[in-house]
Amino acid sequence: MARNGILLSALTFSLSLVAALASFGFTPGDAARKKNDEQEVGMTTQSYTGLWVTADGYIQHRLLPGGRYVEDRGEREQAYQGQYRLVGDHIEYQDDTGFIADGDFKDGILYHAGMVLYRRDS
Repeated sequence: MARNGILLSALTFSLSLVAALASFGFTPGDAARKKNDEQEVGMTTQSYTGLWVTADGYIQHRLLPGGRYVEDRGEREQAYQGQYRLVGDHIEYQDDTGFIADGDFKDGILYHAGMVLYRRDS
């Protein structure tokens, strides 16, 4: 009987903890998803980090380790900068003013907001 009471108390505590975390927007699968996202982003970030340039050289994106980017446009260095997030071959940008854009990597080319960018050694 005492063992059942302990098990019931442990179950009640666990359910209360899950309910409390859910009230803050956290669900039990969040930690696992975050870990998987970080692993996926980490692997993908490494393969896409570097300099991406339009054919005419006018626009240059530097994808930095750690999820930051800097975009130069013509003579304007650091015209835009902010954060990026990679999910597979898809990239999502948010500059420091809040502007959001995205793109996709296909066959070693970055297609972003109507532009085509090619990898170039820094």
